[in-house]
Amino acid sequence: MPYLESLRVFVRVVELGSITAGGRDLRMSPAVASNRIKDLETRYGVRLLNRTTRKLVPTEVGRAFYDNARRVIETLDEAEAVVSGFSGMPHGALRVTAPLGLGRRLIAPLVPKFCDEYPGVELRLRLSDRNVDIIADGIDLAFFLGEPQDSALKWRRIAECRRALVATPGYLEQHGRPERPEDLTAHNCLLLRYPRSPEYYWVLQTPEGPQKLLVNGRFDADDGDVLSGWALEGRGIVNRPRYEVAEHLAAGRLVEVLPDHPPIPSQFGVLTPHRRLQDPKVRLFADFIAREVRGVFA
Repeated sequence: MPYLESLRVFVRVVELGSITAGGRDLRMSPAVASNRIKDLETRYGVRLLNRTTRKLVPTEVGRAFYDNARRVIETLDEAEAVVSGFSGMPHGALRVTAPLGLGRRLIAPLVPKFCDEYPGVELRLRLSDRNVDIIADGIDLAFFLGEPQDSALKWRRIAECRRALVATPGYLEQHGRPERPEDLTAHNCLLLRYPRSPEYYWVLQTPEGPQKLLVNGRFDADDGDVLSGWALEGRGIVNRPRYEVAEHLAAGRLVEVLPDHPPIPSQFGVLTPHRRLQDPKVRLFADFIAREVRGVFA
């Protein structure tokens, strides 16, 4: 259905701001995506997009066309969801995002198994420790560690993820072992930071309740695995999910810092957009992940 495919391309190009990004999202080359836009403009005899120095923006008629084209695509997707629900054979693309460490260790290894069970599904996994605009990026499921902030999204709690402060024995021998939470302010704390990142403080569990500590470090990164690597090099103390550092703790490469005052646990869950009718494959994948990772957080 070339016309419907052209509508999908146009909608994603508008949402992502470029033909290259829109085409990539739909697994087609920029040239093919550009031709789909041209087909629509030729069909209606109007310009739908204007190119600026930074991105593509819809013309006035293009904006009106986008609003209606998006509704057409959503209605079509809902119709397909109804059919999939009756047939028990889900199909189509499923867009999933997750933080880097969580995605690499837990989600990505399970993707082939899910696709083997449901061969009609194409799964597109995007990993990033940065905040993702789920609606604008057309994400179906966003797995997360932490507390969801967007009340416009539905969220499902899957498990509680314990965390640990860890460092190498060499770092602690050189810089001293913190005896109480306040001692962390004198250490090089390795922080996960990016624009609008919340991690400029750590919250630890104490007998008096959660204690928020402003912590600092000489360098930070937007990739949790980079932080773990620095910690393993003896560069500082890092706050990581316990499942990510369990192997290093068992081998003695890292040791736990302030074990009586661990960081508060993170919530492992999944966010999905509010939709009048949820595609069955969205629920199937969320259920599949919840079932497969249950033992990791036990």
